[in-house]
Amino acid sequence: MFLTQFLTIILVHFLAMVSPGPDFAIVTRNSLVYSRKSGIFTSLGLGFGIMVHITYCLFGIGIIISKSIILFNIIKYIGAIYLIYIGYKSLRAKPEQETEKINEESFQKTLTKIESIKIGFFTNVLNPKVTLFFLALFTQVIDVTTPKIIQLLYGAEMVIMTFVWFSLVSIFFSNNKIKHKIFKVKHYVERFTGAVLIALGIKVALATRE
Repeated sequence: MFLTQFLTIILVHFLAMVSPGPDFAIVTRNSLVYSRKSGIFTSLGLGFGIMVHITYCLFGIGIIISKSIILFNIIKYIGAIYLIYIGYKSLRAKPEQETEKINEESFQKTLTKIESIKIGFFTNVLNPKVTLFFLALFTQVIDVTTPKIIQLLYGAEMVIMTFVWFSLVSIFFSNNKIKHKIFKVKHYVERFTGAVLIALGIKVALATRE
């Protein structure tokens, strides 16, 4: 039974993870605009966010959040405002100076490891759709009789899988050949991802518990 559950969780989580959304957009943005290191630490932040979702689902708090209109809306609107704020900052991106050399430092700017982790963490943990996804996972896929230790192992797998997948996304988009090709239009790429983040923020704001 546990093996069937485990394989189902892997499949369902993977399909949800690779679907375009705030997590993918923010990792892509930080990898392209800043650096591979920033993208990987953003992925680590996403993993920390997954830990939070798993923790409150294990303690049954996820059900309370999903049933409480006030709590759900608080998370929803904070998450929406955060995404729109990050998107707005990206929309203000300016072209690089013509005299600036195309090198790794050109992409790193000032985003630190902690800032990257915080961006990934808050992007994930404040997404109400992720809350509902994990609630559905822990109530419909994982049997209530499943021992907590097994559920913790399921959770650990999802955290690791999230970090690995988005680190691979970061490695791809931070490839020097790709970054050098987009260097002259980097500000347009950043503005585009900003518009995507704003659109996702609006989508989050309009999210319902259905």
